[in-house]
Amino acid sequence: MLFEKQGQRLLCREGTEQICLEPWGKNSLRMRATRQAAFIEQCWALTEEPASCPDVAIHITEEGATLCNGKIKVFVKKTGKISYFKEDQLILEEYTRCWSNPSPQGAAAVIEAREYKPIIGGDFAVTQRFEARPDEKIYGMGQYQQPNLNLKGCVLELAQRNTQISVPFAVSNLGYGFLWNNPAVGEAVFGTNMTQWKVRSTKQLEYWITAGDSPREIVSNYADATGHAPEMPEDVMGFWQCKLRYRTQEELLSVAREYKRRNIPLDVIIIDFFHWIYQGDWSFDPKYWPDPQAMVDELNELGVRLMVSVWPTVDSKSVNFPAMQEQGLLISAEHGLPISMSFQGSTLFTDATNPKAQEFLWDQVKENYGKYGIDLFWLDVAEPEYTNYDFDNYRYHLGPNNQVGNIYPSMYAKAFYDGLRAEGKSVVTLSRCAWAGTQKYGAVAWSGDIPSTYEAFRNQIVNGVNMGLAGIPWWNTDIGGFIGGNIEDPAFTELLIRWFQFGTYSPVMRLHGNRLPGAKPVAGEGTGSGAFPSGSDNEVWSYGDDALAIFTRYINVRYDMHDYIKALMDEAHATGAPVMRAMFYEFPEDNACWDLNDQYMFGADYLVAPVMAAGVTQRSVYLPAGQWRNVDTNEVLQGGRTVTAPAPLEIIPVFQRVQ
Repeated sequence: MLFEKQGQRLLCREGTEQICLEPWGKNSLRMRATRQAAFIEQCWALTEEPASCPDVAIHITEEGATLCNGKIKVFVKKTGKISYFKEDQLILEEYTRCWSNPSPQGAAAVIEAREYKPIIGGDFAVTQRFEARPDEKIYGMGQYQQPNLNLKGCVLELAQRNTQISVPFAVSNLGYGFLWNNPAVGEAVFGTNMTQWKVRSTKQLEYWITAGDSPREIVSNYADATGHAPEMPEDVMGFWQCKLRYRTQEELLSVAREYKRRNIPLDVIIIDFFHWIYQGDWSFDPKYWPDPQAMVDELNELGVRLMVSVWPTVDSKSVNFPAMQEQGLLISAEHGLPISMSFQGSTLFTDATNPKAQEFLWDQVKENYGKYGIDLFWLDVAEPEYTNYDFDNYRYHLGPNNQVGNIYPSMYAKAFYDGLRAEGKSVVTLSRCAWAGTQKYGAVAWSGDIPSTYEAFRNQIVNGVNMGLAGIPWWNTDIGGFIGGNIEDPAFTELLIRWFQFGTYSPVMRLHGNRLPGAKPVAGEGTGSGAFPSGSDNEVWSYGDDALAIFTRYINVRYDMHDYIKALMDEAHATGAPVMRAMFYEFPEDNACWDLNDQYMFGADYLVAPVMAAGVTQRSVYLPAGQWRNVDTNEVLQGGRTVTAPAPLEIIPVFQRVQ
């Protein structure tokens, strides 16, 4: 392999393969490799201008070449094998199996670390392999609706789906963070024999790696490289009310008035989907929402902000479809009917990877919602959610879905971020999906249309923690789950109470769901928002007085913590620190904390242990070293041990760290 120093870059070449290694932020390196004629300069998740890297050294010898940037060092052997070190301690090395054999048959085995399989037309299916370490634990990677906090042994699809958020950043207990900086559809395998990253179609192999002495330092380096969440406005840190779906203007206002009458605090109320006539109109159906300005004005007087759902789908009957189709602003199909989603109409998705489509969408949103003072938007179906997830059948402005599709939610959020910032507004959107770097566009990710079950509830602890480690500090769930909760079932009410308690100690506290047995449309057959059904009532008073007392208590707990939550949001903005944190994030020196997947830290001060099974009235909680105050009983306990905490229905075990 040939080596060349080019400024702070180390360039390597062997035959048709070129490799570029360069410093990219504090203690971090960017790696690109290709068999194309030149590197692609697209930064994808990375910010275009990395932080200054003054401590860079490159050395080329007969054995290979090294590049050092602070705590991280890469060594490229003359054979092409790449290894990474944190202050001379090996943290990651490529997996190769190629033993020399002098016989005419050649090598005894050939498994390459970097494999390029050509695709007709010039691109490649790429596989990157690394050695597995038996002592390694891996976290992050977004949200996969499974119970494993430690992802070692997991196979994860690199693709976006409803309830699945692929954010390809992993944090290792060995002292490094790894970003697969490629938006192509593929797969990550954290096996016991090898770690493997694989994508279906790409022009180059690319990743970013950072070294740190703690998870806190690793996540901070990652935020610097991919962008920081904005400052969250104080008036959205409390309680959000939502359901599927408020059917009319008067129905929504009656709920906000009732919160005021009952003196229950409320920050945000949400108008869900199908308040329009056709998808892609991005406007209110005037028959059922006759005076949006009066609605917004009354909500402002009540001290409640309004959030409105916006879908990227465009129905062929929408007023905007002809212009968007003519200008090439919609995702296209490679073959078959040009339909990408068939829910309540034949629709195509806005091509959010096209800057002109972003501008067109924002212009409609600004005209039809912004003129009323609405500046909170719910970016639903942001994966995008195809009726059939045939990723190879859709083409975007940036390229085929197989090659670029995972970046879609970032670009969708960017359309609203750019538009709101141009208006001088703060940015908070609620998005059902995200990718690496989406945090910098002010998106609150949520866990999608999950079922109303304890199994789904348990997965949310893992989801919230791993999303935070993947750099998405703003995250939440539909409190109570979305699918299957019957408001007449006492068992569901118990689940909802337990979920509500968890929601109190989540980055955003939002009640939502499609409650059974459901509500009929306000109109009969036909088009428009009046023809679409709704779920049953889902306000805090909908479940009886006993449940209401518990809900009200925890809403007040949330508001009592306002200053603390603001400090957490400020920290997330400044350093990238998660709001909902793995136990090991705060206690990396405590080996037990690396295996805890049923409790977490809400910031640095509060240990939260949700109850995640029916009929449970106590649970075991591990307290790290130090002193901990039970916030319900005020009892102070010595840590470094597991305790049994009382947990009657009205109580979630929470312990405050004693300073």
